Amino acid sequence: MGIVPGRANGGVVGERRTWPALAVASALTLVCAIVAGVAANTALAELTRGPSADEVRQAAAAEVARRWERWPVGRIFPATLTYNTEQGGVERARRVGVSSRYDCRSATDTRLHKALRAAGCRAILRATYLDALQGIVITIGVAAFPDARSAASAEHAFPRDGAPVPGLRALAFPGTVTDRFSQAGRQAATVRQAGPYVVMTTAGQVDGRPARAVGRQRPTMFSFTDDLAGQVASALTAPTAPDCAAEEWRC
Repeated sequence: MGIVPGRANGGVVGERRTWPALAVASALTLVCAIVAGVAANTALAELTRGPSADEVRQAAAAEVARRWERWPVGRIFPATLTYNTEQGGVERARRVGVSSRYDCRSATDTRLHKALRAAGCRAILRATYLDALQGIVITIGVAAFPDARSAASAEHAFPRDGAPVPGLRALAFPGTVTDRFSQAGRQAATVRQAGPYVVMTTAGQVDGRPARAVGRQRPTMFSFTDDLAGQVASALTAPTAPDCAAEEWRC
């Protein structure tokens, strides 16, 4: 029997075995489906998961750093602030007024401007208080910075010995008992960092007497001003439970 042309070993010349290619294509399709499923599950998990501990910390820090512009003025500078007297009692300082200006330059002496600008000073809020006996005027300033590191850098630019110059500028209100409080009348100062803020005070006497004309004073005469600054600083940096659904939070 002769060989049929076009056949060899029982096969047809030109026949292609396509099943391996189909198997590979099927496997690739399955792999793609698995990858797509995993990606979808991962995306869903990312969208539905709660914030991580690090995200909560970042959101809390961001919320604190925005309080200076989001809080009403009465929350930053309450109508009254308590302080301890030299005799051990507790008195209240009364708020006289709040400045309508909050630029960093107008609130501080010229010698501080470069350091504040380099640290990224965003604003300085100021309010003036009277002690309970209405003999001492205290201006409190809150300088806002991007973060705590920037605030710490700015704090180092202020005198370390409580000298009022260079420092926060006095804020007087005409028509009140504070209207004689001038830059020359600044006699004592405090400065402290609180998170992304630097809280400052400058104080003098209501009669406006220049600091250079004042004789020896009681060392504790102005010590209570640090109590006032401490209360403002504590309120501004007090931790709160994150509320990621609220507008002021960015979780």
